Amino acid sequence: MTKTYTMELAGRTLRMDVNRVAAQANGAVLIQYGETTVLCTATASDKPRDGIDFFPLSVEFEEKLYSVGKIPGGFNKREGKASENAILTARVIDRPMRPLFPKDFRNDVTLNNLVMSVDPECRPEIVAMIGTAVATSISDIPFDGPCAMTQVGMVDGQFIVNPSQEQWDKGDLKLTVASTAEKVIMIEAGANIIPEDKMLEAIYMAHDVNQTIIALINQMVAEVGKPKFEYTSCAIPEEMFAKMREIVPPAEMEEAVFTDHKQTREENIKRVTEKFEEAFADNEEWLAVLGEAVYQYQKKTVRKMILKDHKRPDGRRIDEIRPLSAEIDLIPRVHGSAMFTRGQTQICDVVTLAPLSEAQKVDGLDPYITEKRYIHQYNFPSYSVGETKPSRGPGRREIGHGALAERALIPVLPSVDEFPYAIRAVSETFESNGSTSMASTCASCMSLMAAGVPLKAMVAGISCGLVTGDTDDDYLVLTDIQGLEDFFGDMDFKVTGTKEGITAIQMDIKIHGLTRPIVEEAIRRTREARFFIMDTCMSKAIAEPRKEVSAYAPKILTINIDPAKIGDVVGQRGKTINEIIDRTGVKIDITDDGVVSVCGTDKEKMDEAVKMIEIITTEFEKGQVFTGKVVSIKEFGAFVEFAPGKEGMVHISKIANERIEHVEDVLTLGDVVKVICLGKDKMGRISFSMKDVDQN
Repeated sequence: MTKTYTMELAGRTLRMDVNRVAAQANGAVLIQYGETTVLCTATASDKPRDGIDFFPLSVEFEEKLYSVGKIPGGFNKREGKASENAILTARVIDRPMRPLFPKDFRNDVTLNNLVMSVDPECRPEIVAMIGTAVATSISDIPFDGPCAMTQVGMVDGQFIVNPSQEQWDKGDLKLTVASTAEKVIMIEAGANIIPEDKMLEAIYMAHDVNQTIIALINQMVAEVGKPKFEYTSCAIPEEMFAKMREIVPPAEMEEAVFTDHKQTREENIKRVTEKFEEAFADNEEWLAVLGEAVYQYQKKTVRKMILKDHKRPDGRRIDEIRPLSAEIDLIPRVHGSAMFTRGQTQICDVVTLAPLSEAQKVDGLDPYITEKRYIHQYNFPSYSVGETKPSRGPGRREIGHGALAERALIPVLPSVDEFPYAIRAVSETFESNGSTSMASTCASCMSLMAAGVPLKAMVAGISCGLVTGDTDDDYLVLTDIQGLEDFFGDMDFKVTGTKEGITAIQMDIKIHGLTRPIVEEAIRRTREARFFIMDTCMSKAIAEPRKEVSAYAPKILTINIDPAKIGDVVGQRGKTINEIIDRTGVKIDITDDGVVSVCGTDKEKMDEAVKMIEIITTEFEKGQVFTGKVVSIKEFGAFVEFAPGKEGMVHISKIANERIEHVEDVLTLGDVVKVICLGKDKMGRISFSMKDVDQN
């Protein structure tokens, strides 16, 4: 029997139908916010997957173009692989949901979100986020929820809860916050240099709204929720841990992990593991889970060292940043390059500049974003962590890291009017041991400045970690976490920004939420660290953007023409503009409001193209002098092309001072001559004279 639940959320009705569709899923809800409709389902396998030591959770966000009244392009006329927005949305949903499943749960779980209609006033992403939490909470899948998500935008300095798509795209803040009933569990933000105190205000505004949604979900669970099913626990037997502590005492394990060199630590753990393999040679059951057991033994050791002894594996202070270095121009001939190194994390970023016509086209559900002028891409090859595996292209993690660094730098980019280029930054991971996305932000900022992109301010990024004890007050925040502290810790809190404020946040945690004091301390620590990185490292490599772009980068000249003259420049079927391009070798972009960008590497050819465009778009007046080529000879005169697609006639009587019998006596096809404008003749053609202008 269908049951419907409704609530008013940020001035619009949120409606959720249970038991109406998808009855064979473990949990399903058809959720509607305004006229945006998403089907959210949660399904789980009956048994755990064999041979794995992780929770196999899959989150999908399916963008169907029928939801916005479009037919997909291409021959197949159907949706292809997930868009970047779909991947990023799935990651945002995954991050707060994953920690709330049991730690020893190994059954496959899929959370699917099918976008069926889109109302631009109600973003489908937030609808899917809420629907996922509802579908999982009311299902029989073990889940320690509920949780809820809220988005906050900012327009004209005012916060807006669950903003419309236009407010989200054009506002100064894009904040998503997930909460449980007590704590914040996930933060994702892009911001136009928002001060830390304003960001905290927005985060806890969203947290308060989440409590109203959680109250409704709790009511739904009580009324239509299914009993949670029993599952096979994949926890490591306690007697196995006891035996491991006998074979390798905690002090020996502590010594194995206590080093600032990743390869040395891995070699130490390899020797420890070999001891266990030898001791458990006759116990197949224990051997099957030995990898996970060693991981958990390391985790317990590292957490105890940090929380109780205030000792980090590499010996640093709690707030100390690893050794930093930065350099620019290490790659020849590219338009801009920079390398940033922090400990054993090293990123090389390369910037390419191109005409605006090279901007990335975007075909998705958002009607306000059809292209991206700035693109940041991130690559993570296996050699960066000392492994070997074939490259299969960027995965969800790589796309997410690239998007985070992209968000970090967008607020400081110059406008199109200030810098009419499409910009691509590519971060190549040379070495990885924690927080490569933040190193990408630092490297990209320096690379853009080296390329001559006039950034408004310098941007740096850093990550803080967390180790918690048995109570909310028992915790330690770590500045600049390395890989081991990320793996074994409870939080990865990444913040990017200028000295004036925050440009991006991404917070992942493995526990059931953070208290406000932890969030405040993490934001404070990242601010201090950003300042330190900019002052002691980045600004010493390059303090400000170069005044000019690289000699290898295309140059762009911009002029403004009357929009009514755009057709004259383009010509019939593009004939005129293609003629200019063929003659000069430049690229030409024209916007609907009459901004013409001429791009090339030869200054003389660019100036020639600009001159042609100016001639074509000028209002011809008597007395103007032009240089043109004879393109047609008639009995009564000659036609001179003075710009691509633009011709004027020189009457036979206006060719020379003396009388001539035939035009061919003076002119031949292809001659380049100077002419002066006499106005227009009776037929409306431009009339020229050669004899009234000095041909020399």
